Amino acid sequence: MTSEKDHAVLITATEQAELQAVERDSRPLEPDELAGRTIATLISAGTELASAYRATEGFPHGVGYAAVFEAEAVGSGIDDIEVGDTVFCMGGHRSYQRTRRHAVLPLPKGLAPETAVFARLMGVSMTTLTTTTARPPEKVIITGQGIVGNLAAQNFANCGYEVIVCEPNERRRSISAECGLKTVLPAVPVDDPDIAGKVGLVVDCSGHEQAVLDACHVIRKRGEVVLLATPWQRYTEMYAHTILHAIFQQYVVMRSGWEWELPGHTTDFRTNSIYGNLAAALNWLAEGRIRVDNLATKIAPREAQQAYQNLLHKRSERLTYIFDWVDGF
Repeated sequence: MTSEKDHAVLITATEQAELQAVERDSRPLEPDELAGRTIATLISAGTELASAYRATEGFPHGVGYAAVFEAEAVGSGIDDIEVGDTVFCMGGHRSYQRTRRHAVLPLPKGLAPETAVFARLMGVSMTTLTTTTARPPEKVIITGQGIVGNLAAQNFANCGYEVIVCEPNERRRSISAECGLKTVLPAVPVDDPDIAGKVGLVVDCSGHEQAVLDACHVIRKRGEVVLLATPWQRYTEMYAHTILHAIFQQYVVMRSGWEWELPGHTTDFRTNSIYGNLAAALNWLAEGRIRVDNLATKIAPREAQQAYQNLLHKRSERLTYIFDWVDGF
């Protein structure tokens, strides 16, 4: 029997992305599985560039973890999703998705697939949102306005915090302002007496040591500095002692922003979860509470190489790209 062929974006060498034919899993569906054609996937620029596109070994690398697909086959044990339904999953950049029921969320009525995929990157900062000790209407600073930082700022603003975003790149600052974020600055205002020492939470989405040090100088006593961005590389010649001294003197609570500290699904005595946050993100998007129409450019998957190059060299007009798997590869 001939296996069906799908297509996937693969990183085949350092800084080389290709759309290639791949074999579809031909095994019969398990009772709790569903599968179908992909409609849209979203590039997570920071992670995909650093962990795969700029890798030097282990090729080929599959990439992507935000997808919307139409269910074409549904396992016998699933009674709440039907053939033809559109669902969200943490799927990769490929033309066909196959996953288990617990790993998908039906899209709210009227929510476009190219909007729904942003729920995945909203979820990165929603873990911090649900675990921080800072409460609205406290001041919150978000450093870095890439796609994760922009959505983090919108998440916190949506929940009633006084959000200040700090980003040195003028184009990214402009996009943040277009999204309705009111206080958009080029750097952390360490010398502003109305801000320094009065911030309940700083979420670093830059991965830059200077931003983290500046965060320590504006946080209130016992405020939190959460390291959401992965520090993929060293940017300064700063000694660790410089940051340690600031943490000690300012009574800073510093912690990782690892999103997976939450369980995948709600458990007894733990109501917050990864998929609970993703479901909330989908609802916020459906209600128009988070603006994403200016954050990504929609392209065909065959243009993946150009997309990754644009992101790597900061040539893209927007923050990331959406692959359109419907209108041709």
